[in-house]
Parts: sequence; C-alpha cells; structure tokens
Amino acid sequence: MGFNSFNFITIFMPILLVVWHLLNSAKKYLIADIFLIGMSLYYYYSFGASFMLTLVGSCAVNYVLSFFMEKAPGKRKLLGALGVVFNLGLLFYFKYLGFFVDNINALTGGSFSVKEILMPIGISFFTFGQISFIVDRSRSEAPHYGLSDYALYMTYFPKLIQGPIAFHKEMIDQFRDRTKRAFNSDMFARGMMSFTIGLGKKVLLADTLSKSVNYGFQYTYFLDTITVIVVMLAYTFQIYLDFSGYCDMAQGISMMLGFGLPDNFNSPYKAESAKQLWQRWHMTLSRFFIKYVYIPLGGSRRGKVRTIINVLIVFVLSGLWHGAGWTYICWGLIQGLLVVWDDLGIVGIKDSTDKKLRYLLFEKPLLMVPKALSNAMTFIMFVVSLVFFRSQNLTYAFQMFKRLFFWTYPGFLYRTVNQLEIAENYVLRQIVSRLGIANGETYVCLVTMMILLAVSGFIMTRKNTRQIVEETDFSRGRVIALAVLFVWSFISLSNVSTFIYFQY
Repeated sequence: MGFNSFNFITIFMPILLVVWHLLNSAKKYLIADIFLIGMSLYYYYSFGASFMLTLVGSCAVNYVLSFFMEKAPGKRKLLGALGVVFNLGLLFYFKYLGFFVDNINALTGGSFSVKEILMPIGISFFTFGQISFIVDRSRSEAPHYGLSDYALYMTYFPKLIQGPIAFHKEMIDQFRDRTKRAFNSDMFARGMMSFTIGLGKKVLLADTLSKSVNYGFQYTYFLDTITVIVVMLAYTFQIYLDFSGYCDMAQGISMMLGFGLPDNFNSPYKAESAKQLWQRWHMTLSRFFIKYVYIPLGGSRRGKVRTIINVLIVFVLSGLWHGAGWTYICWGLIQGLLVVWDDLGIVGIKDSTDKKLRYLLFEKPLLMVPKALSNAMTFIMFVVSLVFFRSQNLTYAFQMFKRLFFWTYPGFLYRTVNQLEIAENYVLRQIVSRLGIANGETYVCLVTMMILLAVSGFIMTRKNTRQIVEETDFSRGRVIALAVLFVWSFISLSNVSTFIYFQY
C-alpha cells in the first residue's frame, strides 16, 4: 500500500487525518500518539507481516538497550557498541549475507549457500534511524525517551519506507510540541499541494519513463548509441522524479498531520560540482554519514591524504548502503573520486554560487571554467555514473558503455520508445493508425519520449517543490491546476510501479 495507491488515498489517508485531528482537538494526545503508531504499523504490515515483526523486534532491542544505559551510565559506551553491532548485524543478515557468501564462494571456490531471505522494505532507513539514536544515547546526546515518543519516532510511516532519515530530536521535539497538534488550515493546504506535486512527479513522469528504462536496461546487449543516451537520460530523470516525488508526498502527509520532515532534495541537478550535488541529493543520508562515519574517522582534521581516504570510505559505504552489489560499490567509488577531484581545487568555477569552496592542494585553481559548463559536466558525470547504479551487474554496465562510446545504430530506439503506448497518447496513436501512416504509432511514442524528457529537464531547472509550496498564494488558477494534476494522477494510478528506493 504505497502512497501512490487507491487504498492509501481513498481509505487510509482520510481515516488517518480525520481521526488524528479529532483526537488532538479533544486534547487526547496520548491516544492520538497510540493511534498514529497503530496506523503506521498497519501501513508497514501491509507490505508483509514478517516485515512488521522485524521492525518491532528492532525497536524493542534498541529501546531496552537505551533503558539499560539509563540504569547503568558507566556502561553507555559498551551498550552503544552492542547496539551498533546488533543493528548492523540485522542489516547484514537481510541485505548483505547472500552477497557476502557469493563473493566468498568466488574467492575460495566454495559452494556455500543460503536460503533466499526476504528483505524488509526500507530496512536501511529505519536501521540508520536506530543507529543514530543508540549512538547518541551512548554519547549522552539523547535522553531515554518515553515508550510512546520512541515508538512514534521509529514507526512514523511518512519516513519509514524511503526516508528521509530523520534524527530523533528533530522529530520527537515536534511530537511533544502541543502547538503543532492544533489544526492549521494553511499548513494542511500546503501539505496537500506537496502531496499532489509529488504524486504527479511519480505517477505521470517517473512511472512513464520507467517503461522505456526497464526495457532498455533489460536488453542492454541490443541497444544502439542513440538509444543508450535516451535510456540514460530517462533513468536520470526517473530516479530523481521517483525519489523526490516520494519525499514530496511524505512531506505533504507530515504537514497535513502538523509536522515537518527534513529536506532530502534541493534541486540537485542544478549543482555546479559533484560535491555540491551531494549537498543537494539525499541530504539526510549525507549528513548521517558525515556525523557517524566521516567525522569519527577524523574528517578533514588529519591531513590531506587522510581526508581523501575518509571521503572515499564514506562514498563506498554509501554505494554499498544502496545495494548489495559491485555495481553499487563502483557507483559510490566514482562519486567519491569526483568529490575528491572537486576538493583538490584544480578546476575553479567562475561566479560560483558556492562561496565556501575548500581546496586541499592548491590555493588557487589552475583552470577556471564558466558556471554553465561546470553544471553541465556535473550533470553528465552523474548520468554516466548511474549506469552502474541501474545495471544488473558489471558486465551489463560495461556493455552499456561499449554501446555508448562505440557508435552503432541498429534502430533499437523504436522498440524502446514503443514501450510508451500510454493512455495519454492513445487517441493520437489510433488516428495515425487509421490514416495508414507507416510506423505512425512508433513516431507518436518517439515524440512522447522527447516531450517527457523535455518536461523532466524543464522541471529540473525550476523551483523545487519546497520552494513552490512555501511561495504559492493559492490563487484560483493555481488551485484549478493542482486539482487537474491530482485528478490526472489519480486516474493514472492503475499503471503505477513501486518506488525505486523501496528496495533499500
């Protein structure tokens, strides 16, 4: 039952919002919290009963460890270490055990095998939330919260499946703030706007692009150079629209409940460098790794070489966090190397909006490039790196690069764009078919793809959802446009696909 489902929009969300606000208006705050915890658990249960048991078990173990830290302050560090080992062990078992065994077999020639393990949806997100809490408890940076506060923080469904990775203090402080329990019509309306924009990004754009993306990456060996470029661009837009669309919906739901979630995206494709891109893309994951990995490793305080190593460690771990595969590790390493290149300061950016550029080796750049060129190169490098992120394995990834850099044109583009036989272009496809135009339907799909890419590119350069929601004045025209977008998206729900980041 994802956010982009009939059951969620027509049943779950209305019941949740009505009961939640009625309970809070009656000042039944504890009952309201228990109700929201119950609804969050039911939401997670809808993906699988075993998933919910894993989540509840994880919460129970971490809460008990926190309790013992309260009773035995001198053992905080030990208990914190046990908590980190438990959480990482849980993540390893569900997500990485098969990958680890396969690589051990490849190195040793062994034949070890493990049963297929069904990975709980979003385990990487709620496990990192647990680690954040238990580490802060061991550092005496977090109190032992009441059971309802802790349970609500961990199970709060808008952030549970795909993040953002919210820290305990920024959420629990809001849950405890009674002023946020009063119904705020303006915040509710802006929450509806955020949800609608996110739904449109997901259903109308990301899901439509996914049809050709999935086909292209499935038949990598048959692609021609032009098709590779189209598929790479389509995936670059798809993954952003999908993930940011989910975050927009999560933020919207949270705002309708009266709370805010930390920003996870800030127009990343406008970035002028790889370093700046990672200050705008999956921002809550970046801050987690900075706080709990990069800084404990020494950050930038132990010399230039150590700083470079620390950056690479963080990005390799980031790649591994996204998936148990060498493709993800390669993708993370590429991103790390790009960030290190930025830190070297060999190339500078004219009129850069980033006034805090830091150089490790050079006081002044050896070469200055226009901001537009730097932005374009940053985007292109990210597009290329995503080949590793999306490919089935390294062999497929290298085959994609082979098709990209060695010109071929067998005409597979037509088969790829033919996946875009969607409801929106049905009438036009029927017209060209009845007129007997040769390959008319294919050309309609090709034009559809070009329009989708153009619209997606346009969106990337405009204000992001947060800015739109904060600045809108709810004029009649905007309200009508939002209503049309919502109805259009709702009608299209029958063709939705799962969110990309569900698997993480």
